[in-house]
Amino acid sequence: MKYTSTRGGVSDVDFEGVLFSGFAPDGGLFVPEDIPKLEKETLKTWKSLSYKELVKEVCSLFIPPEVIPRNELNGLIEKALNRFRHKNVIPVSRLKSGLNVLEMWHGATHAFKDLAMSCVGQFLDYFLKKKNRHVNILVGTSGDTGSAAIESVRGIPNIDIIVLLPHGRCTEIQERQMTTVIEDNVHVFAVDGTSDELDEPIKKLFRDTNFVKKHNLMSTNSVNWARVMVQIAHFFYGYYQCAPTESNDMLPLVEIVVPTGGAGNITAGCIAQKMGLPIQLVAVVNSNDIIHRTIQHGDFSLADTQMTWASAMDIQEPYNMERILWLAADSDGVKIKEMMNEFNEKKMLKLPHELHLRLLGMMNSCSVTDDNILQTIRRCWEENQYLLCPHSAVAVFYHYQQFSSNQNLPRCCLAPASAAKFPDVVLRANLVPEIPQEIEALMKKETRSTFLKRQDDWEKILRGKIEDIEQKRI
Repeated sequence: MKYTSTRGGVSDVDFEGVLFSGFAPDGGLFVPEDIPKLEKETLKTWKSLSYKELVKEVCSLFIPPEVIPRNELNGLIEKALNRFRHKNVIPVSRLKSGLNVLEMWHGATHAFKDLAMSCVGQFLDYFLKKKNRHVNILVGTSGDTGSAAIESVRGIPNIDIIVLLPHGRCTEIQERQMTTVIEDNVHVFAVDGTSDELDEPIKKLFRDTNFVKKHNLMSTNSVNWARVMVQIAHFFYGYYQCAPTESNDMLPLVEIVVPTGGAGNITAGCIAQKMGLPIQLVAVVNSNDIIHRTIQHGDFSLADTQMTWASAMDIQEPYNMERILWLAADSDGVKIKEMMNEFNEKKMLKLPHELHLRLLGMMNSCSVTDDNILQTIRRCWEENQYLLCPHSAVAVFYHYQQFSSNQNLPRCCLAPASAAKFPDVVLRANLVPEIPQEIEALMKKETRSTFLKRQDDWEKILRGKIEDIEQKRI
């Protein structure tokens, strides 16, 4: 298995090379040169596997044994997923009105990012120990990515991590999950800007290939292929949990509803679909609706980022859409390069008609308002005494709409975070938050971060920080 860039300028890269990269040198994102197609018999055999076993099977298809031997790969994944609070790692809650909720938030930071990030941390540690290397991880976050990235590598001596968070635009709990980690290898910047704005200096640094190489700079945002790869497994698990059991020998269609911000998670769903999993995907967004507009109208153009109750999805420049468009374009790197150059220049792009039709064939979409989110949280509580986080409510809103119109295709709604992380939104829905002890304890901990004002030169400050980290290691 080798990897190429979505823009066609780089190819024949192995998994280790992709793992330690951010964007590809040509500005694209790394993707597999060939996506494995699973036989029907394999799909039926996998039905009996646990979530952990599915992660191992999926990862082994994309990481050859000469890169990580299979027994060692199994051990790394086992170690990564042993920290999760639930024995099934991602259980399904089966609720009234035909609602199936895949709870992906039983990890250290109560968000689905823990699933992939914990594995990525183990993969990094594996290679760094073997080669006695050090890396600097640079991550921008809209809420949950940063804390999961920190948890996956905190205290690892061969890694320093620098996280930029949008100050005041994620919840206090999300922010404290990052700023209360005071290990020496963790460096947090609270930025006076949106998550899209703080991504700009990060992109500029990764475009400076000499700087990246000199300082071993990498990313564990979902720009990193390894994140997307691990997430493929929960689409298989969700499918098997929600497919009708009476189908016996059949592999029936199941709809999987994905709350979507940066589009990394639904990219994993698109890969699972390409591998042969019979799923119908739905990308559900908040009022930051660039993905919805792209799918419905072929309109991939920027708009101002709006603050919503589903704050981790307050994104208007979802870089993983490039991977999805590459899949829809039959891996045509030349076409993707032309399109992304036009988008980067004009901040708008009208998809070619044929490509738009292919994208519509891969997934449906829906946009959800803040009022819809609150109504959905209330309805789910009234029917089930079950609290949804605002991001999970985005998916469940779509389900309630479809269920009301008697479109009863088996459906799995992905729940990316625990309601415990969003007490203010639960209160807005006139309900009582349920706060676990470990989250309550965050409010009493010492915090540490560096504030970046809007008028500061963010790129220059980040360069200086990375150079300072490297200097101290000498």
